[in-house]
Amino acid sequence: MLKKVPHTYVIIFALIVFCAVLTGLIPGGEFERNDVLVNGVERSVIKAGSFHFTDSKIQSWQIFSSFFDGFLRTTNIIALILLIGGSFWILNESKSIDLGIYSFLKFSKRWEKSKWLAGIGVNNLVLVGTMTVFSLFGAIFGMSEETIAFTIIFVPLAISMGYDSIVGVSMYFIAAALGFAGAFLNPFTVGVAQGLSDIPLFSGIEYRIFMWAVINLVGFTYILRYASKIRKDPKKSLVYTDDAYWRSHNQTTDETIPQIKSKSAWFALIVLAIGLILFSIRFPLSAILIGNSTFSLPAIPVATGLFLLSSLFALRHSVQYFILNLLTFTIVFLVIGVMGHGWYIKEIATIFLAMGIFSGIAANKSPNTITKLFLEGAKDILPAALIVGLARGIVVILEDGTVIDTILFYVSDSMKDFGKVGTLGIMYLIQTLLNVFIPSGSGQAALTIPIMSQISDLIGISRQATVVVFQLGDGFTNMITPTSGILIGVLGIARIPYEKWFKWIAPFMLILIVTGFLLLLPTAFLDLNGF
Repeated sequence: MLKKVPHTYVIIFALIVFCAVLTGLIPGGEFERNDVLVNGVERSVIKAGSFHFTDSKIQSWQIFSSFFDGFLRTTNIIALILLIGGSFWILNESKSIDLGIYSFLKFSKRWEKSKWLAGIGVNNLVLVGTMTVFSLFGAIFGMSEETIAFTIIFVPLAISMGYDSIVGVSMYFIAAALGFAGAFLNPFTVGVAQGLSDIPLFSGIEYRIFMWAVINLVGFTYILRYASKIRKDPKKSLVYTDDAYWRSHNQTTDETIPQIKSKSAWFALIVLAIGLILFSIRFPLSAILIGNSTFSLPAIPVATGLFLLSSLFALRHSVQYFILNLLTFTIVFLVIGVMGHGWYIKEIATIFLAMGIFSGIAANKSPNTITKLFLEGAKDILPAALIVGLARGIVVILEDGTVIDTILFYVSDSMKDFGKVGTLGIMYLIQTLLNVFIPSGSGQAALTIPIMSQISDLIGISRQATVVVFQLGDGFTNMITPTSGILIGVLGIARIPYEKWFKWIAPFMLILIVTGFLLLLPTAFLDLNGF
């Protein structure tokens, strides 16, 4: 009889204990750091050749305090999860998402009447189309934290299409992560790494676009094959029993959902109209940053006009369609804010909170009812928020134990005599492993690029190749590392136990890592533009 698999909390706590043991085995050390201006942003980067050993800081009782420190260092993500959970609970009370899913499924069935589309598979088109959009988001502006909000949308959609929650998470989170790994315009990875390497910003884009296409081809194929297997037999899913929660919420049909009509929805629209018009006057143009080019566009006024016009049509049908329209344009304004106004977690959480409150008003809920629904949603999502703080405790132990710099020094110092292919491979391995402990892309770049670029000069590898090593090593393991608050948050909301996710993602991760290494080889031996 098989032993019961440990709870996700137990697994992460065991990793904290393991890292604490490492602080007693590995001597303390650190690099000196300088503040430098990289692409207009001041960053603290290590000074090559400055490593020195320090007194060891063995972590013992800190394995317990790391939970508290982990909370302090991830308060923004925890707040985002709680606010999104509460807001979507208000929205879900109106059954708007359910209605939207069933309307979409009905619409997609019409496509099956086409022999050409039926031959390809309508569901396959939906999956590929959705994943391509999110992959582009990851490749162009580094979509990461934003993916947490899409869990409540795509997981129930995937269940309704006959798949499981893993496919639902793959539609947006894995897709964005694939784009992030093969990024060609991501300012947070490619932009920072190239700035630290003193090479032209977003140079070598042609080969990066090729990498993005190859990574997506491999990733999408793997996901589509898995999705096809699950649709044929849903019980083959690792999370079949866990998905009972989502299936129980999908037992209604569009015919059983009462169409709501409420005067309060018009009040919500009027208030939103006033607010968005003032917002449009305040920000008539948005400086949309794509790569190293900036485009000034009237994005907010245009989106405002489209929202008001579409809302008038939506309210002619029902409040639910208005709420769906509100959700759609919440995402539109989110993209505009992130790409054109530097929005981050606070603004993302704020816009979804506003969406939840106005959804409640539109559905004619009283202030007390809206508050009650919000608290119920926050309570329901609380385990996902708690685990984010616990997972960050792993990083806290390693940082406070001063062993990360020591590990980097030992490994980098031992790889100078392995030739081009060997050095590329070791660099890639280092970046891949370090991403488990330093999930921040820009933070990892500041730590490793100053060293890696110097090593690449010594052995005759272009600094551009070093940047590619970094972005691939930093990208793939975001989908598996338990130190990523984003991954843990997504899994918590989707109700996917980490151990089951690990079992599913591990072979996929191996395929992606091998693919990444093969993509590195041309950077050492071919004359590529920008390399």
